[in-house]
Amino acid sequence: MTGTATEPHAPASLSALLHRYEDAGEPLTCEAVPRGLLNRGWRVTTTTGRYFLKEYVAADTAEPAVIARQHRATRRLAGLGLPAAAPLRAADGRTVTLHGGAGYALFPWIDGTHREGTDLDAEQSRRLGALLGRVHTGLAHVQPPPAAAPPRPSADPDRTHADIERLLDLARAHRPHDAFDRLAEHRLLERRDLLRRHAHRRPPDPSPAPAQAGGAQGWVHGDFHPLNLLYRGDEPAAIVDWDRLGVQPRAEEAVRAAAIFFVHPVDGRLDLGKVRAYATAYRAAAGAGAAEVAAAVHRVWWERVNDFWMLQWRYEHRDLRSDPLFPATSALAVWWTGEYDAVLDAFAG
Repeated sequence: MTGTATEPHAPASLSALLHRYEDAGEPLTCEAVPRGLLNRGWRVTTTTGRYFLKEYVAADTAEPAVIARQHRATRRLAGLGLPAAAPLRAADGRTVTLHGGAGYALFPWIDGTHREGTDLDAEQSRRLGALLGRVHTGLAHVQPPPAAAPPRPSADPDRTHADIERLLDLARAHRPHDAFDRLAEHRLLERRDLLRRHAHRRPPDPSPAPAQAGGAQGWVHGDFHPLNLLYRGDEPAAIVDWDRLGVQPRAEEAVRAAAIFFVHPVDGRLDLGKVRAYATAYRAAAGAGAAEVAAAVHRVWWERVNDFWMLQWRYEHRDLRSDPLFPATSALAVWWTGEYDAVLDAFAG
């Protein structure tokens, strides 16, 4: 998942960095933006306006050529009228500024708020699905035809069982042993049993095939979730953080996004009424058929049943930033399994 992490200090030589941009002015204030899990960002007020300054940190997305590809896509999408947050050009015409060995980009500051799916009504959920569909069709229009993407194999339950045993040992040994550790142990044992009962439902690995604009694969945002969408009132004002722009099954991004936007924060259930409104609008805007979406639902469900990245962050990397997401996310996999047919119908019925 991408975003901006809290950084207590502004970049060294902030004034010199801003001087790379015409009319950016002199810095007056610089405040870290404390949302997200990757990269760093600051709200900068200058003598000429307000900006968002982003430093690219994540190793797999910090290459200047990769960043420039993201920037070209967002500028072109903005030209189509989509609310894609596009960077400013520096005086040399580039959107990626190398400074002190790091890559930076400067964006106009966009006032807005993040909204969870619980804040959206059915009509707003419909507009959200239509927006993502337009993003996918827009990317197909502005990006070069994607080459054939190597198929991503479905999760191997044997490997997941090994992960569960390793994480169980770590959770039980964690000190101080707290309520989170007890929940982690409960969910791991629960998931182990779930996998044993449903291993036969593992999706087949997809066959390699050329990605086409109207087919199952295409260019996607790569990380479409509430922290990467800013609202102004009832309308989306900006889609931000395009770090994971790439070629993937498009309908799978739509399903993953819904599983984040519309999950209940306490018990992990999905609001299926909102999911239906969202998915119906997405399918119409993206030209996605029911069979394509149904296959995506099955693959993302299986992905969720086998996924423990939040516990890996906590116990193996000693990074607790994703801990607040774990209760709802871990409950979702169990709820989804029990309500599989209803979820499938909401997405593809």
